[in-house]
Amino acid sequence: MAHAIESGILGDGKIRALDGLSASGLRPRRWLRELPEDAAARLIATAGDMDQNSLDWGAATEAEFPSGRGELHSLLGDLRTSVLSQGWHWIDIDPFGSPVPFLDTAVQALARRGVLEVSATDTAALTGSSKNPLMRRYGARVRLDKLKHDSGLRVLMATVARAAARHDRSITPLLSIWDSHHLRVSVQVRRVMGGANDIEASLGWRVFSPDQSEVDASVAAGLLPADSGSDLPIRCFLPLSHPVARGDKRVSGPMWIGPLGDADTMASMSQERALELCGPAAGEAEDPACWSEKQFEAERRRVARAVRNIAEESQAIDAAHLIAVDELSSWLERGSPPSPAKMVAHLQKQGHCAAVSHYAEPSFSTDAPWSAILAAFDEITAGE
Repeated sequence: MAHAIESGILGDGKIRALDGLSASGLRPRRWLRELPEDAAARLIATAGDMDQNSLDWGAATEAEFPSGRGELHSLLGDLRTSVLSQGWHWIDIDPFGSPVPFLDTAVQALARRGVLEVSATDTAALTGSSKNPLMRRYGARVRLDKLKHDSGLRVLMATVARAAARHDRSITPLLSIWDSHHLRVSVQVRRVMGGANDIEASLGWRVFSPDQSEVDASVAAGLLPADSGSDLPIRCFLPLSHPVARGDKRVSGPMWIGPLGDADTMASMSQERALELCGPAAGEAEDPACWSEKQFEAERRRVARAVRNIAEESQAIDAAHLIAVDELSSWLERGSPPSPAKMVAHLQKQGHCAAVSHYAEPSFSTDAPWSAILAAFDEITAGE
């Protein structure tokens, strides 16, 4: 939010922000407390919930520990209707389970330029463990493999993009993360009909163990770098127009096949910036929890760890490959899993774009041809 405000994508006036399923209102209070003072002063933050007791609890907490910045309001009602009470520049949807029931009205309630943040806690569905709910809610399938969380994020992003397109809006992904029990995407939404019409170009399929014809189709569509080598990659993307067999268990999708984030937004999420905004320090303010110095330091480490590799990965957000290193060695049936950092350093030295990934598995992203990745693997594992 700090980056969105400072970069100007939300305009230069007051910003109406809604946490639509807020419970006790913690997130809107954090917006006001942790944003830079000039950004927080522009914020009209609203905690929305259909439980009056939750809103009362949040109001009592604010009264006892006032944010002292911006404005804080409450909105009682079912988000599927209450969100339409006014236009919003920022809407956060963080439900228990699937966000699908809330997407259409949230998109309609956004201002001409706005940001939509969507969490999904039905990870069993989105990552392919529960196939029937995945098909019912998202109209997709996901192969249960090392990249299941990335595939789940891409299915969620595609669902948000289709909801936006239904209302003549287009999206630009800002950030996508997997963390423990939930998947979360943040997108800029604009009322641009041309972009809404182009949604199909950003949707497609992910294929495990592709054959030569599928790799050729991926290269022809600009989804995979051309390669003079004869070895085939572990996976590739295919455009939505490419025919796939319904029963082919290698195939995941339909999903978002474009970048899952914005380079400038991700680059702003460095560990230093995270600690500056929301890393507590002993002695800065009254501490009702009576934390020790050790507890403050542990919390600062958690804050830094939460954004580890996001800023670095911004350098490779357009990369064609996301590779889990233990799967790579297993796929090649030789060597041991190499360090993602060593793979990245080697590929960068060869002139390729590469970065350690902010992902559940030790992994890296790169735009290098598959033959260059294999050469880096062999050189690194030979020296270990």
